[in-house]
Amino acid sequence: MKLGFHLVPRLSGIVPESCLLITVGLLVGGLIKVAGEKVPPVLDSDLFFLCLLPPIILDAGYFLPIRPFMENLGTILMFAVVGTLWNAFFIGGLLYAVCQIQPANPSDLNRLELLPCLLFGSIVSAVDPVAVLAVFEEIHINELLHILVFGESLLNDAVTVVLYHLFEEYSGVGTVTVMDGFLGLICFLVVAVGGVLVGAIYGILAAFTSRFTSHTRVIEPLFVFVYSYMAYLSAEMFHLSGIMALIACGAVMRPYVEANISHKSHTTIKYFLKMWSSVSETLIFIFLGVATVDGPHAWNWTFVTVTVILCLVARVIGVVGLTYVINKFRIVKLTTKDQFIVAYGGLRGAIAFSLGYLLKKEHFPNREMFLTAIITVIFFTVFVQGMTIKPLVELLAVKKKQEAKRSINEEIHTQFLDHLLTGIEDICGHYGHHHWKDKLNRFNKKYVKKCLIAGERSKEPQLIAFYHKMEMKQAIELVESGGGVKLPSAPSTVSMQNIQPKKPPPVVPMRNKAITERALPQLSKGREEEIRKILRSNLQRTRQRLRSYNRHTLVADPYEDGWNEFLIKKQKMIDLEKKITEMNNYLTVPAGTPDSPTISRARLASGSDSDFKPAQKQKEAKISPDPQAYSMKPMSDSVPTIQVDLASPQSPDSINLMDEFRRAGQRHRHESEEDRGLMMKPPSTAERRAAKQGEAEGGKDQHRLMRCLSDPGPSADEEEEDEPFLP
Repeated sequence: MKLGFHLVPRLSGIVPESCLLITVGLLVGGLIKVAGEKVPPVLDSDLFFLCLLPPIILDAGYFLPIRPFMENLGTILMFAVVGTLWNAFFIGGLLYAVCQIQPANPSDLNRLELLPCLLFGSIVSAVDPVAVLAVFEEIHINELLHILVFGESLLNDAVTVVLYHLFEEYSGVGTVTVMDGFLGLICFLVVAVGGVLVGAIYGILAAFTSRFTSHTRVIEPLFVFVYSYMAYLSAEMFHLSGIMALIACGAVMRPYVEANISHKSHTTIKYFLKMWSSVSETLIFIFLGVATVDGPHAWNWTFVTVTVILCLVARVIGVVGLTYVINKFRIVKLTTKDQFIVAYGGLRGAIAFSLGYLLKKEHFPNREMFLTAIITVIFFTVFVQGMTIKPLVELLAVKKKQEAKRSINEEIHTQFLDHLLTGIEDICGHYGHHHWKDKLNRFNKKYVKKCLIAGERSKEPQLIAFYHKMEMKQAIELVESGGGVKLPSAPSTVSMQNIQPKKPPPVVPMRNKAITERALPQLSKGREEEIRKILRSNLQRTRQRLRSYNRHTLVADPYEDGWNEFLIKKQKMIDLEKKITEMNNYLTVPAGTPDSPTISRARLASGSDSDFKPAQKQKEAKISPDPQAYSMKPMSDSVPTIQVDLASPQSPDSINLMDEFRRAGQRHRHESEEDRGLMMKPPSTAERRAAKQGEAEGGKDQHRLMRCLSDPGPSADEEEEDEPFLP
């Protein structure tokens, strides 16, 4: 039947496999009814929870993509915990309100109490992992949406189990107090955390046991199945979450078990789990169809219709409201299309039917009506939503999963970004999930791997381990495709510890010998071990921090003050050189020629108001009548003077560096005056302002000077004076 379904592409593209299996179950149940035989209770709760459900959950947990699951764990928990609680109370509360409406003809609905309604709401509120897997694997949705919906269906088991048992107990008691609600919250934490701890313990035991199975490879797959089933049974025995125990057990044991077991055992585990989960899924849907035909039903149009509508409305409101809150904290936001797929993909399945089947008739008189409404909700979500979700995905152009093989380049860049983000968080002092992930990886590498992985593979870097996996996968594909017929049968370096050569290599023809040797060079065992040690010690060596640090706890450098002082001195020297360079760029003019006697006499005659006194003035002061003798005006008392004691010269240590540079610049300027000639420099704004003020104040002196220059010579009165004129 499954082969025929997948051989018809049109049928498999329109109808999901789960819908076909339920239809087959309905036909089988109908044939049994027509034959007049009694339909056996095929979908018993013990059969479902103890035999059919564990293989599906173990397959999902063992091959769970850890990286996307952990990156979106906060979003998944919000949908699984808060979303399930919202759906349960919303559906149960509104159902109770609808049942309390008094119609003209009272019925059994009017006698329905609040606690049974809340119990029914908790049963139909949880998303079923079996139905989600059956539908989402066929539409090939992108990894983000798949892990959100599937992760929610896995983790909401704890909420469903707690709510189911709580409302079942409260319905028997009849009253609920505040303390009961507080104890219910503690019970939820115990059920969820306890299931994870039980699964992790059995996963570590399975990994530790696989360390000693190198001599008995045949029983390696058996330990994986036995420990996983023991984890599930132990959790159910203590009324913990068995689904979360199976997920934790599979996720914890996988990396260590795969490092210890052979590749043949790995292949056995993979295909046996896939086969076992596929058989269980097929039986669940077929038995669901058979139980639908056989089971007693109590059809109530109002209750069934309101239940289906409330399930859709509660799912949409819950997803939209939670996404509005979640997008405030997410880097990659959930778009409107993503929200629609998450809300539309909330399928119900056989878990809800089995929980409803567990209800006792004496405590819940409306058990048949509950089962009828549960089956209707399951059929509506599986047939209507399951058949229309694929066309809607194509219509909305939702991104689908890309079947791309992972490469070494992608792995290198992924690890590089992880280390980069971890370093940025350390520098900023923010301890995000990259920081704690790095801490966990260091603890795993330093302690856990040494205890759970045998041999040298416990010290193997992650990049080399990933390369070994890729090499093994490529070798298996090459052998399956028949491309390795002409290759020598020398063992690969990846599986050297698992596969030992039993036959000598065949004789290779001479024409292919050179090509074969170039393709797969032969290395001795000692050389191979030496290369492995070199790679382990040098390739992909992670950073080894001595201590965690952030911007608040930086250690001071003892040489930092001396270095800063040196930089300050160097900057001062640079500024000083710039100032000296600017001083050397002033306007320089060659020395002028000495004045003629006429100009000198005219300047002396017109300089009555200047600072120099000619001989005419000196005569009135009764001083030597020398026309070239100049006398300085007495200094004002307000001008400060500096006296230097020549008997105590300055010490060489107190020499001013600025004066020395100025003198050197002056010497350099005098030496290059003859070569440079006249150097012109445009005056600055301050110089222009000073020049204008000088012109305004000395306009009178300039006028006198021009008049003297235009004088042809001394007058007759001046010649009659008895002072001789000395040229």
